[in-house]
Amino acid sequence: MKVEQAKHQIASNAIEQLRQALEVGHSERLKEYLAAMARFRRYSWHNVMLIASQKPNATHVAGFHAWHKLGRFVKKGEKGILILAPIIRKKAENNDETEPGESSVAVGFHAAYVFDVTQTDGQPLPAIGSVNGDPRQYRERLANFVAGQGIALEYSEEIAPARGTSSGGKITLLPGQSPAEEFATLAHEVAHLCGDENYVALAVCTVGWREI
Repeated sequence: MKVEQAKHQIASNAIEQLRQALEVGHSERLKEYLAAMARFRRYSWHNVMLIASQKPNATHVAGFHAWHKLGRFVKKGEKGILILAPIIRKKAENNDETEPGESSVAVGFHAAYVFDVTQTDGQPLPAIGSVNGDPRQYRERLANFVAGQGIALEYSEEIAPARGTSSGGKITLLPGQSPAEEFATLAHEVAHLCGDENYVALAVCTVGWREI
């Protein structure tokens, strides 16, 4: 089966499984997919479906060699999680259509395997997204900016384990976070909606929203 056919098959199977689950009143499958999408934001929808269908409780995945670089090793006998990885090729230097700074392009996909952190042993991972301190008035400034952009801000336990999600002009935060964690999460979600994470980080951390 070709990769493109496999991608469509993955999507079709996922949608059909979700439809069947919802028909019989089981909304847990929908929550599982939404939670997986929140955990694996940098992955394509097809790969999120692949990960969720093979290991629903996965939290952090990486390839065999990537884990090795982090000082961790895949446990003996563990089965990899199949995903579709892009095939990258360099563009010809004499290609007039090449944009400045562009040197490679995805020309297809191939099967690859990743492993969840629970399938590995070794050195502890550094705390991911751990923040401390007092955001002071910047939490309110950022919230005011969000409101001024017409973005709805809500809280919901249902997005756990994700700390925040954003789509369709709405940001949802996980309640119970510390002031520093909530500020960092909100800034992260604003960056997703505004489309420029570097700008958001600079504005929040150095100037403040009211001074922009």
